[in-house]
Amino acid sequence: MKIEKILSQKPKVLSNSQRDSYFKDGYLVLEKFISDEWLDRLWAVTNEFIDESRAYTKSDSKFDLDTGHKPDDPRLRRLTSPVSHHETYWEFASKGPIVDVAEDLLGPDVIFHHSKLNFKWSGGGEEVKWHQDIPFYPHTNYSVLAIGLYMNDVDDEMGPMGAIPGSQNGPIYSHYNEKNEWVGAMPDKEAANLPMETAGWMRGQAGTITIHHCRTVHASMPNNSSRSRPLLINAFSSADALPITSHPAPCKQALNLVRGHPARWAEFDADPCPLPPDWSGGYDSIFAAQQEEEQATIS
Repeated sequence: MKIEKILSQKPKVLSNSQRDSYFKDGYLVLEKFISDEWLDRLWAVTNEFIDESRAYTKSDSKFDLDTGHKPDDPRLRRLTSPVSHHETYWEFASKGPIVDVAEDLLGPDVIFHHSKLNFKWSGGGEEVKWHQDIPFYPHTNYSVLAIGLYMNDVDDEMGPMGAIPGSQNGPIYSHYNEKNEWVGAMPDKEAANLPMETAGWMRGQAGTITIHHCRTVHASMPNNSSRSRPLLINAFSSADALPITSHPAPCKQALNLVRGHPARWAEFDADPCPLPPDWSGGYDSIFAAQQEEEQATIS
């Protein structure tokens, strides 16, 4: 949906200045936006999955294990598609307060795209290199965003997410290496030219949410603290932004309408978008791709 049409709608939870900031910078941080009640519910089910992961010795379509993962010392990189594993995650993604935020920035008709829970474990949890989201899942237009929830307090030591303001209005970069292999990150030579001095690092207390545009260049540094940095991410699109490639994380909730009405027209943006590999056979995690690990495709 076009920005001017979105802004013509009365916002539900955001101020006009917050919406203007999002469309200017390509990201937004809302401090302590999610209640303690929601955090308690989400932590209860998350701890169940951490305990379940103790029995795993290798990554699969559910758990992406970090180096050193052991039964008595679990280390996770990601819980893939949490909405498909527990109803609480889906309730949060489809009926929780983040849906109002999505509506304020995408318009009245909102589609759920996917979810993931990135843990960035303590004591060196992996970085996420500079990248954009839209090359992973191109749509007919760029009214697509992701909303992250910090489940713990996040400071500089923990590897907060950072974004380059205004980069959503710049080029969409290739996420392939020089061998034409998908690596899920910008080429190093392109990343080296980013104006790092302008980067906004999104710190916040537990309950803080981050919102970033699908074209915004963003990354996060390793977690060198003694605390984990779980970030629950849910991605949404305007209903008139239709995916044009196979879904990288298909589940029964993917592409469900969570607000408003189905689109009767598709909106097309004139800016071209690079295509990812064929995801119809599944997708390795961004961590595996960026570290160029020898890992079988997950289906």
